[in-house]
Formats: sequence, structure tokens, C-alpha cells
Amino acid sequence: MNIFKRKAFSRWQAKEQLPDASLCKAVREMENGLVDVNLGSLLYKKRVARPGSGKSGGYRTLLSARIGSRYIFLHGFSKNDEANITQKEQDALQFAGEVFLDLSEQRLTTALRTGVLLEVCSDDRTH
Repeated sequence: MNIFKRKAFSRWQAKEQLPDASLCKAVREMENGLVDVNLGSLLYKKRVARPGSGKSGGYRTLLSARIGSRYIFLHGFSKNDEANITQKEQDALQFAGEVFLDLSEQRLTTALRTGVLLEVCSDDRTH
């Protein structure tokens, strides 16, 4: 399993002080069938708890996933800051997510090297 995040997601995550371990936990939950909302075209909404709190007042993340294989965190927001995304935003995230999921290993390496994507965690590391 490979978990990545877009550069913009990483900036939001740092501002919110949300640890990578929370993202890895969300992915493990998805692999166990706990998907909050399937938005279609391999785009999912997954709730993530604030550190020290529960999920209900926490964060909403949007990620593209081939469950069991590759996960790309695309967008995050606080439930208090944003009720939901627009259809245009959803369409754009679905498109971007499909592009990232379809990257060959060579292009994925390039995206990581240039900072377009950042690795969150992988099977050989524990969080």
C-alpha cells in the first residue's frame, strides 16, 4: 500500500497540525471497509479526528484511492470552516485523483522528486 498527499494538502495539514499517523489510520479504516462516502470515480470522503478529539467535530478529507493499493490525499477541511465542496471542485478533484492514481512508477517517482506529491507512509513503515 502506498499513501501520498498533494503539496497543497500537506500545507493545510501542517497548518492544522494533523499528523501523518492520522492519515494512515484513516487508510487502514478504509481497507477494513469503513468508507464514509464514495463520491464516484475513485474519490472518497473520509472523516479524520482532530488530535485529542473525535471525528464528529474533526476534519473531512477527500482522497482518491484504489483500495488496497494507492491512496492520494487531495483536499482537507474542517467541518466548521466548510460545509462541503462544490460540484465543480468535486469534478476537479476526481480528475486530478484519476491522473495521480494512473501514474506509472517512473512518473510517480518524478512527482515525488519534484514535490508535486509527498509520501505519507507505506507498508514497510509503521505509524
